[in-house]
Amino acid sequence: MRKFQKVSRFLMPAFIFLVLLWVYSLYSGVYASEEAKKMAEEAHKAAAQVSATAQAVAGVAGCNVLLNDSLGLKGKLGKIIAKTPVCTPTCTKGCIDPNAPRGYLGIPGAPKPNPIAGLLWAIWVGWIFSTVGAFGGIMAGVGHITIFGLANYAKSFKKTNPALNKFLTDTIRVSNMFLVGLSALVSTVNYWRMKRIVGPLAIALAIGAVGGAVGIAELTAGKISLKAYIGYFGLAVFAVAGFMWYGTTERARAKRKAAREAAKRFEEAAKKGGEAEGVKVVKFGLTECVFTFYGVEFRFNPVLAALGGLVIATIAVFLGIGGGFLLVPFMTDIVKLPMFIVAGTSAFVVFVKMVVGITTYMVLKGVQVWWPLIGTELIGIFIGSMVGPRTQKYIPDIWLKRLFVILAIYVGLRYTSKGFLGRSIVPPY
Repeated sequence: MRKFQKVSRFLMPAFIFLVLLWVYSLYSGVYASEEAKKMAEEAHKAAAQVSATAQAVAGVAGCNVLLNDSLGLKGKLGKIIAKTPVCTPTCTKGCIDPNAPRGYLGIPGAPKPNPIAGLLWAIWVGWIFSTVGAFGGIMAGVGHITIFGLANYAKSFKKTNPALNKFLTDTIRVSNMFLVGLSALVSTVNYWRMKRIVGPLAIALAIGAVGGAVGIAELTAGKISLKAYIGYFGLAVFAVAGFMWYGTTERARAKRKAAREAAKRFEEAAKKGGEAEGVKVVKFGLTECVFTFYGVEFRFNPVLAALGGLVIATIAVFLGIGGGFLLVPFMTDIVKLPMFIVAGTSAFVVFVKMVVGITTYMVLKGVQVWWPLIGTELIGIFIGSMVGPRTQKYIPDIWLKRLFVILAIYVGLRYTSKGFLGRSIVPPY
């Protein structure tokens, strides 16, 4: 009971904060839509004046008649929208009809994701990330790219307004980061209380991650098309699937005797209802760190860990995901740790990267997100992330890895084929 009361002190304020954030997000979205609607009416009048002209020269002009109005959308998005073609009878794709209902980011005619679908999908995202320490960003990406239809919408502007295509791609990347960032924060707190985070390793990886997160965001913001993004997204995931599958074979597991022994002791303790013994740091230096988990000793080089964090963060922030799909195999197959302490350690590193990545994209590069959707999704993320750490201990170590691999193969096949072949070879097509 005392333990439950202590957890409740953290849960209730956090849950209340998220509910308030959700209400504010919905309100801000409605307010912004009303304000934008007034300006859209004025813009539509202007569009109507050029409509006759546009139709008269349709055979010559095509989609060359531009809005020349921000439609009430602020910041960088408004400037880009003004350079987007007006929809006419001969220009129906890659254009904007000022009179169409407002959708994603307040853009007329854009998809309008269902809040309930967003909530339910986010619960799944929060659970899978907090359970295996990875795939939160990838699953968030699946939702934003496919389930909510944002990829096809962004793709429609590839020829008519490449800047809008790339801006929408960046919003998908940052939206993924918000979901993963909250899940990582909640997971970190939960695993820390359970003594299942390797603090020195997490700090070493995070130090390298900061440099990679800032650098890649500076270099790629506004420069990556949706097609290229999807292709690279899938290729990276698919490559890691093979590496992780090898880690489940008897040959690979034979090389990880310490991790297997620690996992076995933890599973036995969990069955008996005891989890008091966790990570204990024995020695920490610049070139070597030694710690134990359930009496089994592990060691790693902090400098090499920091370099690994740099490389992983560079790839992860480029893809707009947490990078857990790289952190997990790094810690399980290179550092050779059991999955039961990998998820929490990965969560801490991912949280640091997401904070840096979101700040760089939104503050320095002017990327925006749609708060009505993000606010709803954050509620789901919180729920899923609270459940994950409490159900993980009941799933055997090897099956956590196999779950990871199965998801990686599916996601990798889907997005690699869609990015480079133009269509998915696995459902949904």
